[in-house]
Amino acid sequence: MLARRTLGRIASQPKALGAAPTNARNMATLREIELRLKSVRNIEKITKSMKMIASTKMTKAQRAMQAGKEYGLANSEIFEHAPAQDAGKRTLFIVVSSDKGLCGGIHSSVTKATRRAFAEKDKVDEESPVMVIGDKSKAQLARLLPKNLIMSFNQIGRDIPTFADAAGVADLILTSGVQYDKIAIVYNKFVSAISYEAAVIEVESEALLKESPGFKTYEMEDDVTKDLAEFSLANAIYAALVEGHACEQSARRNAMDNASKNASDMINRLTLQYNRGRQAAITNELVDIITGASAL
Repeated sequence: MLARRTLGRIASQPKALGAAPTNARNMATLREIELRLKSVRNIEKITKSMKMIASTKMTKAQRAMQAGKEYGLANSEIFEHAPAQDAGKRTLFIVVSSDKGLCGGIHSSVTKATRRAFAEKDKVDEESPVMVIGDKSKAQLARLLPKNLIMSFNQIGRDIPTFADAAGVADLILTSGVQYDKIAIVYNKFVSAISYEAAVIEVESEALLKESPGFKTYEMEDDVTKDLAEFSLANAIYAALVEGHACEQSARRNAMDNASKNASDMINRLTLQYNRGRQAAITNELVDIITGASAL
């Protein structure tokens, strides 16, 4: 009997001032889900737009890449007939990336390839200099190889790279006074529209060209070898820039496609959660109405 009276007094006491009713909590939760749905829908619109833009740019970049590959083939033919003899271990690494993000692991790919090259201590000098084209890989290599990083370039190839961009980079490299035995250009090689891989183009320096058996056969002035070395470096940089640009646009298109799919999945889950919460709130209100009506 005493227990019943106690329970009755507890039930008749008013609720605490700070306590919110169940319906209010449900409405707050539904409002949060609704705001999140709106945010995710806006993100989906942005990613779909970026995917369309990247698809258009990728088509143009692939055409430029096919034309730029001819420059790389010309270099390969020269170096096949003039192989390097007794090249030193001090290698100048030119890492080709870009200034923009939102394109997957396109920048970390060349950074990892550079680290793997430095890990081969029997082939590469630990103090080999590194130059970077693009701010993204520069930030990564500045943490990994701070002592080797000596020069960086940005604002190159914001649209489709041109031979003038490559020639300007080659001229700055040759006039920088950096000492090296050979040059290795690390870039992303275009495999298909959905894949790429890090690759290395080796370029012989002016000293190696002079000492190669193919060039020793003929008598020529020093300016000829110097101009050929500079032109070969510009050719190789241009071929790497256009192919890396095509890989970047392809990776950005794939990244935005995946982001759009993830946003769509999230919208479906949030919509289902919102509908369930709304149905639960309506059910609770009906229960309250029916309970109040039956109590009269």
